[in-house]
Amino acid sequence: MIHIYYAYIHEKSHKELIEKHLFRFPEIYQQKIHRYRRWQDAQLSLLGRLLLVHGMNKLNKNFDDYQLEYTDYNKPFFVDSNLKFNISHSGNIVVCAITEGFEVGIDLELINEIKIESFKSQMTAYEWKRVNESENKTNAFYEYWTKKEAVVKAHGEGLSIPLKKIEIINGKTVVKDSSFITKEVFLDKKYKSYLAILAKKTMDINFRDSKKVTIKKVHFESILVL
Repeated sequence: MIHIYYAYIHEKSHKELIEKHLFRFPEIYQQKIHRYRRWQDAQLSLLGRLLLVHGMNKLNKNFDDYQLEYTDYNKPFFVDSNLKFNISHSGNIVVCAITEGFEVGIDLELINEIKIESFKSQMTAYEWKRVNESENKTNAFYEYWTKKEAVVKAHGEGLSIPLKKIEIINGKTVVKDSSFITKEVFLDKKYKSYLAILAKKTMDINFRDSKKVTIKKVHFESILVL
């Protein structure tokens, strides 16, 4: 089962959120939050961590920030746990995906009008052709972009993997002998979001079954009373 939680940031509740929750995290994380100049950036980061706490509570798991460690590629993970998670944010939305037993990546992007040609070097010839043949090039671009980013995050080696080396065909790709499958996650019509998991024969069918992926909007009031 894959659990996805998302929430919108709110300026009017920012002070309350900081006062009620920031102290519960390690000092180094608190310092990181305080370094942000914009309240939006600070809240996006903190809200992502709180969505993880909320999701773990729903799974009857105890969250312990001090059990979080980071790989050489700066991907966070829990020590001695098969719980996997990934967080993404863009615009005014934060999203957190949680699974047990297999790697997961999620990417979220606010759809803006951009110069797509600037990203040609990040696309394969096949992907670039599909984007340019699409009736809505902007939407097609963001679809590929979020798929590729989600795969990179699920793989765990970050930007050390050039996006052009990742080719998505029919929602699937192979990166360094590891297979990944992707699935669109609809959160808001102004955004594009995709989920990626490290594929195994036993979970391929389950992943494509919508009943195996739960998506829940978390209201700000629920976060404040955690």
